[in-house]
Amino acid sequence: MPSPFPGMNPYLEHPELFPGIHHYLISEIARFLSPQLRPKYRVAVEVRMYETTDDSSLVVGIPDVTVKSRQIQDSNSSSMANLAVATPTSQPIKVKIPMPIAIKEGYLEVREVGTETLITTIEILSPSNKRVGKGREMYEEKREQVLASRTNLVEIDLLRRGNPMPIVDNNTQSQYRILVCRGNSRPNADLYAFNLPDVIPCFSLPLRAGDNEPVLDLQSLLNNVYDVYGYDLVVNYNDEPVLV
Repeated sequence: MPSPFPGMNPYLEHPELFPGIHHYLISEIARFLSPQLRPKYRVAVEVRMYETTDDSSLVVGIPDVTVKSRQIQDSNSSSMANLAVATPTSQPIKVKIPMPIAIKEGYLEVREVGTETLITTIEILSPSNKRVGKGREMYEEKREQVLASRTNLVEIDLLRRGNPMPIVDNNTQSQYRILVCRGNSRPNADLYAFNLPDVIPCFSLPLRAGDNEPVLDLQSLLNNVYDVYGYDLVVNYNDEPVLV
């Protein structure tokens, strides 16, 4: 059964589903682009790795505490103070501690054959890129490096939740975004802003000036991922969609 949504399927933003969507969509983009870019360019799937703390393990269990008030007489005043005292116990208290986990994020690079010059970087934002923490810090550093060079940047944001990547003087409000930033046009860039009911817009992949640029139909590629990997068998449309 095809996806019932004309554009982005909000059910695919579920925290248990989006990592797979991220992986498959990157592979699908690479598969689509490779034959169109040969023989001048090649598409490389790269992986960014870092360690962070699992958000679900950040909460340390705090037991209920019996609070008793006791009066303390200061020798120089008649003021009273209340102190919170935990009831003594001989049994250990079960708690949770933050655990470091290794995160792998895939992205694509278009490189010139022979020279290996980096022409275009294609990023699909992950949940960790859009919230405060190590994942966002690393991505912002990488983003700044790309924007400081002549490399083209394509940044795809298919997540409604979290903080969008910064854009100067932009008051456009949208749930999803595709940013196409050409190395020879900065600081100007093209922003494709769209919402849940909208079909994901097509865009041309930036390459070297004068080259024929393939048109990336992200909607068709996402629909392929949905169909081929059987997401209709996983998604429960009777429930409300869960955001990452």
